[in-house]
Amino acid sequence: MSSTRAEGGYGRGAGVLSVGIAATGLTTYTYFSLASHSLSEAAYGEITLLWSAVFITVSVLYRPVEQLLSRTIAQRDAHGATGREHLRVAASIQLALGVLFVVAALVLRGPLQDDLFGGSETLYWVLVVTVLAYAVSYFARGFLAGSRRFGLYGALVLMEALSRLMFALAVAVGIASGQSAVALGIAAAPILSLAVVPWALSRTRPAADGAPDVGAPAEAPAEAQFTLANGTGFAAAVLVIMVAEQTFLNAGPLLVKATEQGAGGAALAGFTFNVLLIARAPLQLFQAVQTSILPHLTRLGARGETDPFRRSVNATLAAIAGFAALVALAMLAAGPTLMDLVFGGEFDYDRLGLVLISVGMGLYLAAATLNQALLARGHALEACGAWLAAAAGFVAFLLLADFDDRVLQVETGYVAGALMLCGLLYALYRRSTVATDPTAS
Repeated sequence: MSSTRAEGGYGRGAGVLSVGIAATGLTTYTYFSLASHSLSEAAYGEITLLWSAVFITVSVLYRPVEQLLSRTIAQRDAHGATGREHLRVAASIQLALGVLFVVAALVLRGPLQDDLFGGSETLYWVLVVTVLAYAVSYFARGFLAGSRRFGLYGALVLMEALSRLMFALAVAVGIASGQSAVALGIAAAPILSLAVVPWALSRTRPAADGAPDVGAPAEAPAEAQFTLANGTGFAAAVLVIMVAEQTFLNAGPLLVKATEQGAGGAALAGFTFNVLLIARAPLQLFQAVQTSILPHLTRLGARGETDPFRRSVNATLAAIAGFAALVALAMLAAGPTLMDLVFGGEFDYDRLGLVLISVGMGLYLAAATLNQALLARGHALEACGAWLAAAAGFVAFLLLADFDDRVLQVETGYVAGALMLCGLLYALYRRSTVATDPTAS
């Protein structure tokens, strides 16, 4: 009975989050669409570079603590553990990472401001303020996910996207003007989204997906007894995974910008970014699954419920395959027309390239699901190795392959890298499944 409630809880949590995050994805897409139509191609390209720089940084630095909190809270609930030491440890790690970022940003101000942002002081300070604001935002996300407060989690990310959109909309209708106004929305969004945090602190925590196992020890196991040492170890492995993840998502536009100098390079980087939004936008929606499946699988693993664990993973993979097939068919039928309509500009979108990105998106989402299953089972280090190998292969392809068409090179490399990653993580997942339940082989 408890496993049935747990699976139902996962489905409801993913459903609630899907509504909020789907709206968030559409809102984010609209933000970039308005910015693309309101700014010159070079100015828009710099906005996309700012966005990439922000989300490379916050995903690498802060998502490990989000995942750490989500998994730890779920595991402690499954074992009936009490206390708040896990929150203090996670906050200490997050604070240290924020300080590390500030020091690095000040040391690298020259290259960031002059080389990446074309000398714009505004874009540099937007980067600094935004990254610091996201330290608090991602801590809140981890707490909300682990506590199964998915409605508030969805409200937080939706408010963030809506706040950002208001700045681009103000420029589009003429209330404000210029690149700086659009960029300020990126900094304001995580700050304004924290308005939901008082609700999280005041609301009663929901009941668990099921009672702890009968006969479970009153004293939680060592891993559930959260310490700075095991917390830092898990976070460090996930941090490396996040570096690899952001390499997949952002190395393409950054490489294009580095190899194509001047305004033309920024414009081509913006075009490459638009193409990769086919992979990025579904990732916004997939956050609903990713956010809810880690604490769900962690609880099932802590209770030894191997069959519900496998069913949850298999159902998620099947849904991803169907979704990716629909996106690929849509891109095959009308991809260039849709991209021109949304983003405008003078670039021509290649139909085959758009289909390739759609296939790569499906493989990448499948890999992300398998990664969450491995994290739930405590195999963060092994998963980290797979991500590093695949990311290294992707970067090597971008640097060494000889393509006249840089965008096609990014598209091809993305699909090949995602396929490699998915294969490596699936092999690890199968091995962990057999180790957990030999009858599954």
